[in-house]
Amino acid sequence: MSWDWQVFCQDTITQEVGQSCFGKNGDITYLDWMMSAWGWTVSVALLALLIALILGAVIGTLRTLPDRPWIVRLGNAWVELFRNIPLLVQVFIWYHVIPAMIPSMKSLPGFVLVVFAIGFFTSARIAEQVRSGIQALPRGQRHAGMAMGFTTFQTYRYVLLPMAFRIIIPPLTSEAMNVFKNSSVAFAVSVAELTMFAMQAQEETARGVEIYLAVTGLYVISAFIINRIMAFIEKRSRVPGLIAASGGGH
Repeated sequence: MSWDWQVFCQDTITQEVGQSCFGKNGDITYLDWMMSAWGWTVSVALLALLIALILGAVIGTLRTLPDRPWIVRLGNAWVELFRNIPLLVQVFIWYHVIPAMIPSMKSLPGFVLVVFAIGFFTSARIAEQVRSGIQALPRGQRHAGMAMGFTTFQTYRYVLLPMAFRIIIPPLTSEAMNVFKNSSVAFAVSVAELTMFAMQAQEETARGVEIYLAVTGLYVISAFIINRIMAFIEKRSRVPGLIAASGGGH
């Protein structure tokens, strides 16, 4: 089998190999296209992760509130709903069903809708991990906060959540890496990310080995960067003697 890595230097229109692998004067090579697709993948993943972290932290916290059973039940319903429906089905619901029910959402691009789909799906898993992290803490910490005159909100903000997030960083690392991998479903709604690039470029060039190896390498690089960032955060925020929670979202 012969490999031809010059495929990335080909013009996407003329299929001719240029002097540079980066197009000039408006020309676009397959390398240009792949780098643009990587940018879309990173954008989808980071925005979805931001939504997931915010919603997951709020819902996971609400599920541990004392004397608020109805809020706990609502939080549980959110987790079970989004965790038990396949992600691709949720993407199609956001893209086809919800805009039909809410006409104002028809103007939203597929990029935004898939960000919501992945963000909400991941928020259910993060909510479970936040709940697990809070419940892994000794009960005395909650009582100590209340004894100091803190309100419930202040107890969570200053005592429980800072400790809980420290001990759930390992499972959060896995979720952050999963978001990058799950971003590949965006191809289903025509977002020009890496998976869509690979499928279309392979059809145009018939060089599937080179195309898919390069795309795989970019996914691995993305996951590795996330892993190193989270490892750095974990190291800087580690509490000596505190055992990490097991991560109920897995």
